[in-house]
Amino acid sequence: MDEPHKRSLADYVRAHSSRVAMGVGMVCASVLISVFTPFITRFAIDDLVDGGVRWSAILLYACAYMAAALCSAWFALWMRKILLALGHQIEYEIRRDIFAHLTRLDYYFYSRERTGDLMTKMTSDLNAVREFVGQGILQGARTSIGFVLAFGIMFAINVRMALVMLFLLPTTSLLFFLLLRVIRKRYEETQEQFSVISNFSQESFAGIRTIRGYGIEDRQTDFFARLNEQYINLKMALSRVERPLWPAMSMLFSFGVVLILWIGGRQVVAGDLSVGEFVQFMQYLFIMQWPMLALGWTINLLQRGLTSWKRIQSILEAEPAIRDDGQTDASVTELGGDIVFENIRLDMGGVKALDGLDLAVRQGETLGITGPTGSGKTVLVWLIARLIEPTAGRVLIGGRDVRTIPLQVLRRFVGIAPQEAFLFSDTLANNIAFGLEETDLEKVFIAAEVAELSPDIETFPKRYETLLGERGVTLSGGQRQRTAISRAIARNPEILILDDVFSAIDTQTEANIQARLRPVMTARTSLIISHRVSTLRHADRIIVLENGRITQQGTHRELVEQPGYYRELDEVQRLQARLETAS
Repeated sequence: MDEPHKRSLADYVRAHSSRVAMGVGMVCASVLISVFTPFITRFAIDDLVDGGVRWSAILLYACAYMAAALCSAWFALWMRKILLALGHQIEYEIRRDIFAHLTRLDYYFYSRERTGDLMTKMTSDLNAVREFVGQGILQGARTSIGFVLAFGIMFAINVRMALVMLFLLPTTSLLFFLLLRVIRKRYEETQEQFSVISNFSQESFAGIRTIRGYGIEDRQTDFFARLNEQYINLKMALSRVERPLWPAMSMLFSFGVVLILWIGGRQVVAGDLSVGEFVQFMQYLFIMQWPMLALGWTINLLQRGLTSWKRIQSILEAEPAIRDDGQTDASVTELGGDIVFENIRLDMGGVKALDGLDLAVRQGETLGITGPTGSGKTVLVWLIARLIEPTAGRVLIGGRDVRTIPLQVLRRFVGIAPQEAFLFSDTLANNIAFGLEETDLEKVFIAAEVAELSPDIETFPKRYETLLGERGVTLSGGQRQRTAISRAIARNPEILILDDVFSAIDTQTEANIQARLRPVMTARTSLIISHRVSTLRHADRIIVLENGRITQQGTHRELVEQPGYYRELDEVQRLQARLETAS
């Protein structure tokens, strides 16, 4: 089977070919019975006109008509049940594959895609695709089969009247051709504007504390109203193009009925057409009424579905820049050894984040990393887990280029605690155990103890089962950082990365965590990013990054004796500590 992100919409449908065949079979049966029913009416009327019919025959005709109607309704019920359910099934499969594919995509994809746009594609656009599949197959099969059978019998009954109805089809096709290109363009504009609204809403809800803190609720509300007004205007513009379809089809159909009454009535009066045949022809005309009226709706449905599928494909066709490829050695299952950065250069947005950096971190060493804001500290450690790729140079672990290590293996052996911890709307225990295959409470308890989080947890009403708000909003900044430390430790990684995770933690709590962390870090390679000298002083070695280059390195004692950034940082923080003590 094709990889999910390489499947076309036809592939999803073909995977359910038996259900499609069954549904179309039900459509055929329903249409065939509907086409057969007018023959009963024709024979009954002609027998009544001839005057040779008995009550028993009339009863037989009535029973046959009723039986045909019931059978047609039964098949119609099942064709809808099968094909509309198929639309929902394929919607589920596409949504599942989109989500799975999104988890494979990397930093580069998410740095250019808006969350609101992704959500619109997974909701509104996916709903349009579901309608395209379910209703599209149902109405498409019903219309095409109904047209072929009904027109065939209508031509057999009376060629002149059939040609009148056939004449309406090119007119209908021309109308659709003129409108559909406009509909597609306006529908795309509408969906894009809906994505803008979704993205604005998502950012506003995520940053509601900032909005309220600056007191700009009214400004945000006014801007949201303007976005909605633009959306309504686009929606109305789309509606103005779509609305003529139904009235135009109804008008064309009514015009055809008038012509049939005139031509057919004259033939009945002249004796060239029996009353039963005329009534049968009119019944076929009304059988075709729904397909003709629904043709505009169905084609509009297909147009929307194709446009939405194209938008969804932009996700499925996106390839992660960082992935396992031909260089990957699938036999690698364990990591160990030194971490080596060889002549690393990293350009981000036209700026050199790292510039010709060389660095070796011994296995089991604790490396402190500091430097001014924007000096490349965070991106340096991201390279280890291949969250980003260097523009030039390479990173090696245990002598292996990280590009040859399977991503799942590499990231299983790395634990990262970022400064801005992302916590999920789940229990505290599950957030700490997020990197584990399954929640292991013993590991959770130990990790929380090391991060000095357990005393706080004991004060929560439900302790480890406390449900966190979105992004951990119910926790303080320091508690979120300690949860991130716990999460990184719980998975017992070979390489532990702590990215400025003490910035929101008071110095006394930090000292307690550092004391508990030291035995943990001696068993693994650790990289600690911080602007606090108190955090870095116990590291085996400290490097200073400035403008993407290493400008100083050594132990805490060596660096405070050298002129440069680190000594200035130490002096400033000592002065601040004395001032705080004095006050």
